[in-house]
This record gives sequence, structure tokens and C-alpha cells, in this order.
Amino acid sequence: MAFGTYNRSKTGGKRPREPLDAAALYEYAVRSLGSKMRTVADLKRLMRRRVEPDETGEAKVEAVVLRLKELRYLDDTRYASDYTRLRVENEKFGRRRVQQDLIQRGVHEQVIGKTLDAAYAELPEAELARKYIERKRLHKPTNEKETARIVRSLVRAGFSMGTIFPLLKAWKVEESTLAAVAEIDLDTPE
Repeated sequence: MAFGTYNRSKTGGKRPREPLDAAALYEYAVRSLGSKMRTVADLKRLMRRRVEPDETGEAKVEAVVLRLKELRYLDDTRYASDYTRLRVENEKFGRRRVQQDLIQRGVHEQVIGKTLDAAYAELPEAELARKYIERKRLHKPTNEKETARIVRSLVRAGFSMGTIFPLLKAWKVEESTLAAVAEIDLDTPE
């Protein structure tokens, strides 16, 4: 085969995979969980690609999920707890950021609420924001543009404006700069 050529089907695309049987689907799911923590929704999404797109395939997916839950290989509560702990300890992210991430991963809202309440109960948001600033090596801003950049960074990290502005005031950022930043649309790129 010449460099740059690929085996393709007659239609020009990749050949579709054969749907997995129940045993092969279970092995696929276990391998997927062995390589990375996953939520129920995430694992279902992966498995649905490997089965028939009908009730038979959905039944296989549900059976594998049920078995994995019984064996405690799959547990959204544990996932949410571990994920939250890692994001707080390593990234120093605020509650809102972790909440958004867990929602995107398909964790149920009640599980998220309980997990975040437990994780952030003893941890003041201002202290976590200070740790985030240290981790990112952010320094006192000298103008409105730098102030807006820091505010955007802290908002993306999940901190509220009620936490951000006192930190900026502690840096003795001028009131006029704070007022100007408060009016800026924080969704615009830097």
C-alpha cells in the first residue's frame, strides 16, 4: 500500500463495525471503566455506538449497566464525589464550575447537590479563590484590561462576583477600574 492511502469500503467511508453481543459489550464496558472514570450516561453513550440502534441494543446496554452497578464498578455518586474532590484539590475550582462539569457529564442534579454541599461546606469560596490565584500565578492588575482578564479567569473557574470583587479590593484595585469591569460583558473573548 502506498504512503497516504487507506483501506476504504466501496462507499468511500469507514466500514461500520459489527454490533457487539452481550458478553463482548460487557468486556468493552469494563475496559472503558478501567481506563477512565465514567458516569452512567457517559458509558451508555459509548456502548450505544457498539450495539444495534434498536430495542435489542438498548436492552443490552441496560443489562450491562445494571450488572456493573451491582458489582459497584459504576456509581455516579462515587464518581461525583471523586471528581469534585480532585477538581477542588488539584484545580482549585469553585462550586459553579464543578457543578457545570458534572451536569455536562450526565450526573443527576440531586447527586450533584448533595456532593457539592458536602465538598464545599467546610471550604470558604474566598479561600479557594485565593488558592486558585496562587496556582495560576495571577498578579495584581495594573489596568482595566488586566483586571477584566483576571475576572474572566475567576468566573470560568466557578467563582461568584461576590467573591471576586473583595479579592480585587484587597489588591487595592481602583474603584473606577472595578466599576468599569463590572459593566464589561464577561462572555466576550479577551
